[in-house]
This record gives sequence, C-alpha cells and structure tokens, in this order.
Amino acid sequence: GVIDPILKALNEEGYTHPTPIQEQSIPILLSGKDLLGCAQTGTGKTAAFAIPILQHLFKNKRTEVGKRKIKALIVTPTRELAIQIGESFTTYGRYTGINNTVIFGGVKQLAQTQALRKGVDILVATPGRLLDLIDQGFISLRDVELSVLDEADHMLDMGFIHDIRKIINKLPSKRQSLFFSATMPPEIVALSHKILGNP
Repeated sequence: GVIDPILKALNEEGYTHPTPIQEQSIPILLSGKDLLGCAQTGTGKTAAFAIPILQHLFKNKRTEVGKRKIKALIVTPTRELAIQIGESFTTYGRYTGINNTVIFGGVKQLAQTQALRKGVDILVATPGRLLDLIDQGFISLRDVELSVLDEADHMLDMGFIHDIRKIINKLPSKRQSLFFSATMPPEIVALSHKILGNP
C-alpha cells in the first residue's frame, strides 16, 4: 500500500523486504490508528514511522497558500538520533516534495530558526530545544496531525519526562500518535496511556 514516489526512493536504497517492526507498523499507521511499538534501535523503526508519515502528508498535501505548517512532529532524546531521523525522512521522501527540519540544543539556534521561518512539513526535535523555540514563538504545534515519541524510555532515563508532558499538552487532541520504546517499564506504560487513544 505504499505509494510510488516513496517506493521509488526505497528501491534506490536497496530496500526489498520489511523488517518485523516495519511489516507490523506500516499497515496500522497507513490506516490512521495510534501505535505503541516496542523496538530496539537498529530494527528499522525509523522507516516504520517515516514511510506512513510521508505518505499521509503527500496524500493530504494542502493547497494552502503561505508557508508550510508543521504537520508531523518527531520527538527524540539525542541530537544524533534527531539527525539520523531527519536524514531518513529526506531519503525516503526525496520524490514527495515533503520537507523536514531537525532542531536540537547545544548549538546556536540561528540556522534552525531560519529554516523554521521558511516553513516546515515535518519537525524532528529534541525536547529542550523544542520547548525553548516554542516559548520564543518560533514554533507552533497547532497544525500537527501526527506525533511520534521515539526512544521514550531513553527520554525518561535522561530526565525529559516533564518536558514531554509539556509538549503533549501543546499538541492538538485530534491527531495520530505513535509511541516507540525499547523497554516498557511502568512509567512508560503510564505515559503511553496519556498520549495514545486505543493504540
């Protein structure tokens, strides 16, 4: 059920068979349901959510005038992961016309805010910098249709739980939510209940 512009990019990357997490996730996500995924790093998880997100945005391309609004938000704990996820979106989405921007702390924000000003379809962010730029007025989450919390257990370990709650409170209640974690300790299960509707 994956559309041709994305299949073309996947073929060029040499992808022929989906990994288990991709095989299980992609049909569920294409149908618009929320998802709770338990997957280690390196299992092909990024493609499991990136492909359906790109497809959703491509099929629902707005004829809106004006700059692009953030339609998908991916929150991940580290800059390395954020950069990797952004590169994956660029790779799989190269024929879709859908763009993405990655924001993270530890660097000056100018290049990031300039990209945001131009308009972004998909935003990949670490929690601290995301909240910082929301507070400064550079980011609005009111148009988000899909949200992904990636490596949720790592975010908990890194002390991001309060930031995550703040971010969730800023998202529209009507959205598709994806939640990925390598482990499922009780705090993660409790957090997933707050974010997901009948996953």
